[in-house]
Amino acid sequence: MSHPGCLLRRPAIACIAPKPASPRTSIPSVGASGPFCKQASYFQTQCPRSRYLYPSLTCFRRPKNRPVPLQYVRSYHSEFHPLPDPPADTYTLEQSAILSTALKHIPEYGFSTKAVIMGAREAGYLDVSLQLFPRGGEFELVLYWLASRRGLLKQKVESGEIFGQKDDAGGSITPAEVDQRVRTLIMERLKMNTEIIHHWQDALAIMSLPPHVPPSLCELYRLSSDILYLANDRSVDASWYTRRISVATIYASADINMTEDVSPGFSATMEFVDRRINDADAVTDTLSDVKRYMGYVAGSVVAAGRSWGMKV
Repeated sequence: MSHPGCLLRRPAIACIAPKPASPRTSIPSVGASGPFCKQASYFQTQCPRSRYLYPSLTCFRRPKNRPVPLQYVRSYHSEFHPLPDPPADTYTLEQSAILSTALKHIPEYGFSTKAVIMGAREAGYLDVSLQLFPRGGEFELVLYWLASRRGLLKQKVESGEIFGQKDDAGGSITPAEVDQRVRTLIMERLKMNTEIIHHWQDALAIMSLPPHVPPSLCELYRLSSDILYLANDRSVDASWYTRRISVATIYASADINMTEDVSPGFSATMEFVDRRINDADAVTDTLSDVKRYMGYVAGSVVAAGRSWGMKV
């Protein structure tokens, strides 16, 4: 007969009760004072395809995973709860330190990993810090360029550099003035690509990859929303969506056209923007007419249904 103290040298599997011979066979209870069987650490599980209960010592009670709060970026602007200027609202301090330094190397190295590595070294980080960008350093550099230029556009408007005076967000202006401001902001944003225009086709190719399309479209939407907000467009009807789609379409097409523009001062691109804005106004007027027509038809159908006794 072995000494009771030798139980301390046995593995934990010795506490597993034998499999019952039938469903009605009771499972032997294990004393709570045993050296291995702690009720707070183990529990019984039932196999979904079996009628038997198995006491398991391998199923540890894992702590419940608390949801990690993701960084939330609103899709609208709030004057009472403003967000940090981009790109500080999206990137961490370490990522911003590396990518902001890498922006200086874009004219020489383009949107490449080499530019990100040079930025990391100047910021005091090792080359292995590229692991901070799971989507790839090249694509993150493109997104950071877009976000930083969007933030620069906002700073220029708020400082009065674009419209000549500090912008008053609470002021009311006419729709024609809003359109003129939209045109000015689009052209100002396009001019920011002048110094890296010889590398911009490579950036467009990077954004066209399937995994990169959704974040690129999201950044384009944010730019169109910022442009309309900075232009004092405060529409709250259905045109809130159509105008953002129109601005995003105009900017995207002008951005591509600018990569092939060889005219002095990109004058051909500016004329292209004017034509597209005029076309967008015509399309918006047509959509408004269609919306009014559909509203009239829907009202007529409801009135006819009620006259027939239908509960509509």
